[in-house]
Amino acid sequence: MDLPLTLRFRSPELCLFPRKSISPNNFPGRQHQPIILRHKTNPETGLSAPKLHLTVTAKKRSPIEGVSEELNAIASQNLDMAPARRRVRLAFVEAQQQLDHCLFKMAPTGIITEEWYERNSKGLEIFCKSWMPQPGVRIKGALCFCHGYGDTCTFFFEGIAKQIAASGYAIYALDHPGFGLSEGLHGYIPSFDELADNVIENYTKIKGRPELRGLRRFLFGQSMGGAVALKVHLKEPHGWDGVILVAPMCKISEDVKPPAPVLKVLTLMSKVMPKAKLFPKKDLSQLAFRELRKRKMSVYNVICYNSQTRLKTAVELLKVTSEIEKQVERVSSPLLILHGAADKVTDPLVSQFLYEKASTNDKTLKLYEDGYHCILEGEPDDRIFEVLNDIIAWLDSRCSSL
Repeated sequence: MDLPLTLRFRSPELCLFPRKSISPNNFPGRQHQPIILRHKTNPETGLSAPKLHLTVTAKKRSPIEGVSEELNAIASQNLDMAPARRRVRLAFVEAQQQLDHCLFKMAPTGIITEEWYERNSKGLEIFCKSWMPQPGVRIKGALCFCHGYGDTCTFFFEGIAKQIAASGYAIYALDHPGFGLSEGLHGYIPSFDELADNVIENYTKIKGRPELRGLRRFLFGQSMGGAVALKVHLKEPHGWDGVILVAPMCKISEDVKPPAPVLKVLTLMSKVMPKAKLFPKKDLSQLAFRELRKRKMSVYNVICYNSQTRLKTAVELLKVTSEIEKQVERVSSPLLILHGAADKVTDPLVSQFLYEKASTNDKTLKLYEDGYHCILEGEPDDRIFEVLNDIIAWLDSRCSSL
């Protein structure tokens, strides 16, 4: 399956490593305010204390068209901590459900949903949600979801989950620590290993539920969630009956990988000021959503992390892709990989690399012509349902014998 060589990888999820030096003067429109390192002064002695304090001022969120000033005021508050994100999500639920998007307008009825918080071994409250077929429908299997960078399982995935649940599957999802409604500093990934361990910990509990006894269980990862899913599989190779990856982040092109000396400096800096937002923010909606009307709806995902990438997060994303790249031959689970052929956020050539190198004999790769990154959310309606039907057909073929 040949792809045009013009399809080049644009680095995972965000442009983490720009060619120019990291300075606010390098970005169009001077969107990012300067980072100031200040010495804290003792008011009594007038002497500077040796400790450095990092001050970062971020650009204010643009108003969302079509919603009230009150809702815009709620959406513009600081979302660093989970309580604020939970308040914002609660305020926007009704507005989100009224969006003219096929995932909301054509959502099946009768789906049973449940939301709860699970405290993990690190002491963090993790938001979890389930979507079950309507009463009387036999459950064929279970699908556990890992969302992408900055995202949540409470927006577009609501519609995706309902469609798959209506076909007889129990769907489970969680928000990663630091994202969505889960506790943790917004957008901060101190350790990708811990991110994967949190998925294993919470989904192990879910897989033990009585309603799933004897059923096949599958892991579903999208974008960065694809890297999470692969990391989980590599940690517990026999823990799942199959893995579904949509536009997965699993390898970085040599064209954009920083030189070893630069990576050393970045790694050192991440130890000194791991939470600092030093990397430029790039609006990916034009690259992620092919259909303009749906692209405009993405702003209603009000609790997504859309600020600059935190330094430690960037280093962890780079590190995990390097780790996965070296271990792709160990991917032994039945594998379904779906990717937009015109994706410029994660490269479809990377999915082809994974498909070719994975050791499993049960593997399928499908590329969707002209498809962008968000093939389940930002494509024309018929394409979105084509991808959903491909997922359901793949699941059906592995669960029909039960």
